[in-house]
Amino acid sequence: MACVIITNIFKRNSFKKLGHFWYARSLSVAATRLKHDREWKAVIGIEIHAQIYSKSKLFSGSGTEYAYPVNNQVGLFDAAIPGTLPVINKRCVEAAVMTALALNCSVNKVSKFDRKHYFYADLPAGYQITQQRQPIATDGYCRCIVYNPAVPKYREPRELSVRIIQLQLEQDSGKSLHDEENGYTLVDLNRAGVGLMEIVTAPDMCDGEEAASLIKELQLIFKTIGTCNARMDEGSLRVDANISVHRPGEPLGVRTEVKNLNSVRFVAKAIDYEISRQIELLEDGGKVENETKAFDFKTGRTVSMRDKEMKQDYRFMPEPNLPPLRIYDSSDAVSHLDAHQVINVDDIRASIPTLPAAKRTHLVDVCGLPWADAIKLSSEVNLMEYFEGILRDAPHRLPKTAATILLKHVLRCVYKAKCSIADCNLAPQRVGEICDLIDTSKITWDIGAKLVDMVFEGETLNPAAIVEKNKWHKITDNEVILRLCQTAIDENPKAVRKYKEGKKRYFSTLIHHVQNKTEQCTDSFVVMDTLKQLVLCEYSKVTQES
Repeated sequence: MACVIITNIFKRNSFKKLGHFWYARSLSVAATRLKHDREWKAVIGIEIHAQIYSKSKLFSGSGTEYAYPVNNQVGLFDAAIPGTLPVINKRCVEAAVMTALALNCSVNKVSKFDRKHYFYADLPAGYQITQQRQPIATDGYCRCIVYNPAVPKYREPRELSVRIIQLQLEQDSGKSLHDEENGYTLVDLNRAGVGLMEIVTAPDMCDGEEAASLIKELQLIFKTIGTCNARMDEGSLRVDANISVHRPGEPLGVRTEVKNLNSVRFVAKAIDYEISRQIELLEDGGKVENETKAFDFKTGRTVSMRDKEMKQDYRFMPEPNLPPLRIYDSSDAVSHLDAHQVINVDDIRASIPTLPAAKRTHLVDVCGLPWADAIKLSSEVNLMEYFEGILRDAPHRLPKTAATILLKHVLRCVYKAKCSIADCNLAPQRVGEICDLIDTSKITWDIGAKLVDMVFEGETLNPAAIVEKNKWHKITDNEVILRLCQTAIDENPKAVRKYKEGKKRYFSTLIHHVQNKTEQCTDSFVVMDTLKQLVLCEYSKVTQES
């Protein structure tokens, strides 16, 4: 027990120190960001490796389930047994086409596969099947919203458009597990051969916040169209970032690559640290090396993996066992082909659901929500579905009320219960009933919050019945409110005196007095205005008498 206690204390102290480090690091990065905005320009492009959500692998029938027992989802082709041949998975091709269309890419009717040769323990064949020269899609773009109230530069939402150079299909490799203590490496081939979409962007970003915003938007798109679960913690979405800095008007600087970033937060921190490191190095007279780096989240620094001065020769060659991949649209005559083997771009385009960007625009332009609420609602697929569920079959219901109740009160209950909105036992229809009571002025916002808590905790009565039972109807009689406010002033002379002396916080004492007397059945804004008028009137009367 003593050992456990000591360990926990050590961990708490370690995390505390780590917190101080991140705070200091954030101040340093913020200072560097201001500096590089004035004197330096950073250029960032990223590569995204997204595992395709499919029950089987790209070229074999083996399963793709995460956290499966080691080496239990490995087919003969995945293990590179001689004589085995690849058979392409139609689902993977359809997912790549749908993703390309969602990213406004041009889908190539003919694409080809290549072999990319390199030798590593988790790549049994000694090469990876990819699409280096003729990928399935090119020339797209993705629009995202850059918004972070904690960063002065991004306190106001701003749209960013990032060009997509290409999207290609390829195999994933296996996973190497290093046992440093015993000095050997174990290999798990469960992941080997899983279908990947590699998405390469143009260098259109200038800091970690912009790159993180793009990743979050891509995650939303993948989840919305169902082509990737986008779980960075499971490795189904991995990011490589290419970063360089230069002075405005001068040629681009030497870039470094930070590999295998596995969280949105680490993407932002790694890029901002690398920008800061390169600027400091150049200002000290140093030289940026073209190298591959990893991000050490414990120290918040990038560390060298290998240099790129000698470009690796992957010896690309056409994949001899796969014919060109042909995709069709409605203009092509394909009646002579097996319908089960044909992929029609127009059919896939028609099946794409409403994308996050269109939903945000609808929330702002049609529903009248502020950008901050629209961004929050569209930041999670399940959250948006819940919001839509509140408004479903109720055209009279106000979107602003629904958004406020959901974001402020329902999510508070969800976080307190440590569950997700998808697992929430509070049905959207019940929340809608609470919204109706607020919109028709039958209850106050405070009572609405109470109702959310009660229904979330299992109250079976409908919200209207709860209000009736507890006599929580909104007090709208001005004479009643006036008397309540006058009583609050009479019973709290100290708070009134302090408020008149300029100590504004004491005014809340008066408001709470009225609210507590009425069990939150009075509108706090009406109470506040009435109290101010009474206090000012009394102050004016006293002044005149003196």
